[in-house]
Amino acid sequence: MANPLPAPGSSLARVQADASRLGLSITITELAAGTRTAEDAANAAGCQVDQIVKSVVLRTVATGEHLLFLTAGNHRVDPAKAALLAGTPLEKADAASIRAATGFAIGGVSPLGHLNPIRTWADPHLTDFPVIWAAAGTPFHVFSIAPDRLIAACAAQLGDFTE
Repeated sequence: MANPLPAPGSSLARVQADASRLGLSITITELAAGTRTAEDAANAAGCQVDQIVKSVVLRTVATGEHLLFLTAGNHRVDPAKAALLAGTPLEKADAASIRAATGFAIGGVSPLGHLNPIRTWADPHLTDFPVIWAAAGTPFHVFSIAPDRLIAACAAQLGDFTE
């Protein structure tokens, strides 16, 4: 079911506003089954698991800066490869710091609408599909988009950071 008018100030509204600011026309869709895992999201959206964008947030050890890695659904971030791309040692970010940095809870981290600018990398495998699905700010909302449009909107760098 589409959710065309998210509540003002909500994470959904932030995602929609950021998309509009970036010139993206997206439709946020509510998935009753939820999107907590890539498999759940793919089943609910009716797509392949690798068409699901997992937004993985890591943190730099030295400064605590949060970094975003947009990963195809069946792929996992390799921390060593991600650190090489980032040029600094990385650690897993905890739920509270992710929410503080992005404004989103784990399971609903969107590539768009972050509270703070975030350096972003994208899994090249996402470009193998005409359409991909990303979280829209909650564990129950997604939007579809062409991968090149999302990568450009996020100023993401393509890079090899998966296992």
